[in-house]
Amino acid sequence: MSSILIIDDEVDILEILKYNLVKEGFAVEVASNGLDGIEIAKKFHPDLIILDVMMPQMDGIEVCEALRKLPGFESTLICFLTARGEDYSQIAGLDAGADDYISKPVKPRVLVSRINAILRRKSVPVILEEDAVEELVINREKYLVYKNGEPIHLPKKEFELLALLASRPDIVFERDQILEKVWGSDIVVGDRTIDVHVRKLREKIGDNFIKTVKGIGYKFESSN
Repeated sequence: MSSILIIDDEVDILEILKYNLVKEGFAVEVASNGLDGIEIAKKFHPDLIILDVMMPQMDGIEVCEALRKLPGFESTLICFLTARGEDYSQIAGLDAGADDYISKPVKPRVLVSRINAILRRKSVPVILEEDAVEELVINREKYLVYKNGEPIHLPKKEFELLALLASRPDIVFERDQILEKVWGSDIVVGDRTIDVHVRKLREKIGDNFIKTVKGIGYKFESSN
Protein backbone atom coordinates (compact mmCIF):
# COMPACT_ATOMS: atom_id res chain seq x y z
CA MET A 1 0.00 0.00 0.00
CA SER A 2 1.46 3.33 -1.07
CA SER A 3 1.48 6.27 1.33
CA ILE A 4 0.66 9.86 0.42
CA LEU A 5 1.04 13.15 2.28
CA ILE A 6 -1.13 16.05 1.09
CA ILE A 7 -0.19 19.61 2.08
CA ASP A 8 -2.79 22.27 1.27
CA ASP A 9 -4.18 25.23 3.19
CA GLU A 10 -7.72 24.68 1.87
CA VAL A 11 -9.43 22.30 4.31
CA ASP A 12 -12.19 21.28 1.90
CA ILE A 13 -9.61 20.22 -0.70
CA LEU A 14 -7.76 18.18 1.93
CA GLU A 15 -10.96 16.40 2.91
CA ILE A 16 -11.99 15.63 -0.66
CA LEU A 17 -8.55 14.39 -1.70
CA LYS A 18 -8.08 12.30 1.43
CA TYR A 19 -11.53 10.71 1.13
CA ASN A 20 -10.99 9.68 -2.48
CA LEU A 21 -7.44 8.42 -1.99
CA VAL A 22 -8.26 6.41 1.14
CA LYS A 23 -11.17 4.88 -0.80
CA GLU A 24 -8.62 3.75 -3.41
CA GLY A 25 -6.51 2.02 -0.75
CA PHE A 26 -3.81 4.62 -0.11
CA ALA A 27 -2.51 5.45 3.36
CA VAL A 28 -3.01 9.21 3.61
CA GLU A 29 -1.88 11.95 5.99
CA VAL A 30 -2.70 15.64 5.56
CA ALA A 31 -1.31 19.00 6.69
CA SER A 32 -2.84 22.46 6.32
CA ASN A 33 0.46 24.37 6.17
CA GLY A 34 4.04 23.86 5.06
CA LEU A 35 5.70 23.74 8.48
CA ASP A 36 3.34 21.06 9.77
CA GLY A 37 3.72 19.21 6.49
CA ILE A 38 7.48 18.97 6.89
CA GLU A 39 7.16 17.63 10.43
CA ILE A 40 4.57 15.05 9.39
CA ALA A 41 6.75 14.02 6.43
CA LYS A 42 9.66 13.30 8.78
CA LYS A 43 7.51 10.88 10.81
CA PHE A 44 5.34 9.48 8.02
CA HIS A 45 7.98 9.04 5.27
CA PRO A 46 5.41 8.94 2.45
CA ASP A 47 6.00 7.51 -1.00
CA LEU A 48 4.46 10.63 -2.54
CA ILE A 49 3.98 14.20 -1.30
CA ILE A 50 1.31 16.34 -2.97
CA LEU A 51 1.96 20.03 -2.43
CA ASP A 52 -0.19 23.08 -3.06
CA VAL A 53 1.89 25.91 -4.49
CA MET A 54 0.09 28.93 -3.08
CA MET A 55 0.10 28.73 0.73
CA PRO A 56 0.62 31.48 3.33
CA GLN A 57 3.79 31.74 5.46
CA MET A 58 5.62 28.94 3.64
CA ASP A 59 4.59 28.24 0.05
CA GLY A 60 4.90 24.94 -1.74
CA ILE A 61 8.14 25.87 -3.50
CA GLU A 62 9.82 26.59 -0.16
CA VAL A 63 8.45 23.38 1.33
CA CYS A 64 9.78 21.35 -1.61
CA GLU A 65 13.24 22.92 -1.34
CA ALA A 66 13.29 22.25 2.42
CA LEU A 67 12.24 18.62 1.96
CA ARG A 68 14.90 17.97 -0.67
CA LYS A 69 17.58 19.02 1.82
CA LEU A 70 16.42 16.51 4.43
CA PRO A 71 18.18 13.12 4.62
CA GLY A 72 16.03 10.43 3.07
CA PHE A 73 13.93 12.79 0.94
CA GLU A 74 16.31 13.24 -1.99
CA SER A 75 14.30 10.82 -4.16
CA THR A 76 10.86 11.01 -2.54
CA LEU A 77 8.25 11.67 -5.20
CA ILE A 78 6.87 15.22 -4.96
CA CYS A 79 3.98 16.51 -7.04
CA PHE A 80 2.61 20.05 -7.08
CA LEU A 81 -1.03 21.10 -7.28
CA THR A 82 -1.18 24.24 -9.42
CA ALA A 83 -4.00 26.35 -10.82
CA ARG A 84 -4.43 25.99 -14.55
CA GLY A 85 -2.30 28.36 -16.56
CA GLU A 86 0.25 28.95 -13.80
CA ASP A 87 3.24 28.25 -16.05
CA TYR A 88 5.57 30.06 -13.66
CA SER A 89 4.49 27.85 -10.77
CA GLN A 90 5.02 24.70 -12.80
CA ILE A 91 8.52 25.71 -13.87
CA ALA A 92 9.41 26.96 -10.39
CA GLY A 93 8.18 23.69 -8.92
CA LEU A 94 10.33 21.58 -11.22
CA ASP A 95 13.23 23.90 -10.49
CA ALA A 96 12.76 23.28 -6.77
CA GLY A 97 13.05 19.53 -7.26
CA ALA A 98 9.47 18.38 -7.89
CA ASP A 99 8.82 15.35 -10.08
CA ASP A 100 5.54 16.48 -11.59
CA TYR A 101 2.53 18.74 -11.24
CA ILE A 102 -1.24 18.35 -11.41
CA SER A 103 -3.46 21.23 -12.49
CA LYS A 104 -6.43 22.29 -10.36
CA PRO A 105 -9.33 21.80 -10.48
CA VAL A 106 -9.00 18.05 -11.04
CA LYS A 107 -11.63 15.33 -10.95
CA PRO A 108 -11.03 12.60 -8.32
CA ARG A 109 -10.79 9.80 -10.88
CA VAL A 110 -8.29 11.79 -12.95
CA LEU A 111 -6.29 12.56 -9.80
CA VAL A 112 -6.11 8.89 -8.84
CA SER A 113 -5.01 7.99 -12.37
CA ARG A 114 -2.27 10.62 -12.32
CA ILE A 115 -1.07 9.52 -8.88
CA ASN A 116 -0.89 5.87 -9.96
CA ALA A 117 1.14 6.92 -13.01
CA ILE A 118 3.55 8.90 -10.82
CA LEU A 119 3.93 6.04 -8.32
CA ARG A 120 4.65 3.54 -11.09
CA ARG A 121 7.88 5.39 -11.79
CA LYS A 122 9.16 4.50 -8.34
CA SER A 123 8.38 0.83 -8.80
CA VAL A 124 10.72 0.42 -11.77
CA PRO A 125 14.00 -1.04 -10.44
CA VAL A 126 17.36 0.19 -11.69
CA ILE A 127 19.58 -2.89 -11.87
CA LEU A 128 22.41 -1.87 -14.18
CA GLU A 129 25.96 -1.81 -12.89
CA GLU A 130 27.94 1.30 -12.12
CA ASP A 131 29.22 3.52 -14.90
CA ALA A 132 32.51 5.27 -14.32
CA VAL A 133 33.37 8.16 -16.62
CA GLU A 134 36.55 9.85 -15.45
CA GLU A 135 35.65 11.53 -12.18
CA LEU A 136 31.89 10.86 -12.36
CA VAL A 137 30.43 7.60 -10.98
CA ILE A 138 26.75 6.73 -11.30
CA ASN A 139 25.45 4.02 -8.97
CA ARG A 140 22.10 3.11 -10.46
CA GLU A 141 21.17 0.62 -7.75
CA LYS A 142 21.60 3.09 -4.88
CA TYR A 143 20.51 6.19 -6.81
CA LEU A 144 23.77 7.94 -5.95
CA VAL A 145 26.22 9.98 -8.00
CA TYR A 146 29.83 10.64 -7.01
CA LYS A 147 32.07 13.31 -8.46
CA ASN A 148 35.73 13.09 -7.48
CA GLY A 149 34.64 10.73 -4.69
CA GLU A 150 32.15 13.19 -3.23
CA PRO A 151 28.46 12.17 -3.21
CA ILE A 152 25.94 14.30 -5.09
CA HIS A 153 22.32 13.82 -4.05
CA LEU A 154 19.90 14.23 -6.95
CA PRO A 155 16.09 14.30 -7.05
CA LYS A 156 14.70 11.17 -8.69
CA LYS A 157 13.93 12.69 -12.08
CA GLU A 158 17.35 14.35 -12.35
CA PHE A 159 19.02 11.04 -11.52
CA GLU A 160 16.92 9.12 -14.05
CA LEU A 161 17.71 11.67 -16.74
CA LEU A 162 21.43 11.48 -16.02
CA ALA A 163 21.38 7.66 -15.88
CA LEU A 164 19.52 7.50 -19.19
CA LEU A 165 21.97 9.75 -21.02
CA ALA A 166 24.99 7.99 -19.47
CA SER A 167 23.63 4.56 -20.44
CA ARG A 168 24.68 5.29 -24.04
CA PRO A 169 27.63 7.72 -24.00
CA ASP A 170 28.04 9.93 -27.09
CA ILE A 171 24.62 8.85 -28.44
CA VAL A 172 22.08 11.63 -28.91
CA PHE A 173 18.72 11.13 -27.19
CA GLU A 174 15.89 12.98 -28.88
CA ARG A 175 13.51 14.97 -26.70
CA ASP A 176 10.64 12.57 -27.34
CA GLN A 177 12.81 9.65 -26.27
CA ILE A 178 13.78 11.40 -23.05
CA LEU A 179 10.19 12.30 -22.20
CA GLU A 180 9.03 8.74 -22.83
CA LYS A 181 11.78 7.00 -20.86
CA VAL A 182 12.05 9.41 -17.91
CA TRP A 183 8.51 10.77 -17.53
CA GLY A 184 6.47 8.06 -19.24
CA SER A 185 3.68 8.19 -21.78
CA ASP A 186 0.99 8.76 -19.13
CA ILE A 187 2.32 12.19 -18.21
CA VAL A 188 2.05 15.28 -20.38
CA VAL A 189 5.02 17.60 -19.94
CA GLY A 190 6.66 20.13 -22.22
CA ASP A 191 10.13 20.49 -23.65
CA ARG A 192 10.89 23.11 -21.01
CA THR A 193 10.67 20.36 -18.37
CA ILE A 194 13.72 18.65 -19.87
CA ASP A 195 15.63 21.93 -20.13
CA VAL A 196 14.99 22.74 -16.47
CA HIS A 197 16.25 19.33 -15.32
CA VAL A 198 19.34 19.52 -17.55
CA ARG A 199 20.16 22.95 -16.18
CA LYS A 200 19.85 21.69 -12.60
CA LEU A 201 22.08 18.70 -13.42
CA ARG A 202 24.75 20.93 -14.94
CA GLU A 203 24.75 23.08 -11.82
CA LYS A 204 25.48 19.98 -9.72
CA ILE A 205 27.81 17.83 -11.86
CA GLY A 206 29.37 20.49 -14.09
CA ASP A 207 28.86 21.60 -17.67
CA ASN A 208 31.18 19.09 -19.33
CA PHE A 209 29.09 15.94 -19.26
CA ILE A 210 25.74 16.78 -20.84
CA LYS A 211 25.85 18.39 -24.25
CA THR A 212 23.00 20.06 -26.12
CA VAL A 213 22.43 19.01 -29.71
CA LYS A 214 20.40 21.90 -31.10
CA GLY A 215 17.06 20.99 -32.55
CA ILE A 216 17.40 17.33 -31.51
CA GLY A 217 18.08 16.69 -27.84
CA TYR A 218 20.96 15.88 -25.47
CA LYS A 219 23.88 13.48 -25.16
CA PHE A 220 26.33 12.39 -22.48
CA GLU A 221 29.97 12.88 -23.51
CA SER A 222 32.34 10.16 -22.37
CA SER A 223 35.50 12.21 -22.98
CA ASN A 224 35.76 15.53 -21.13
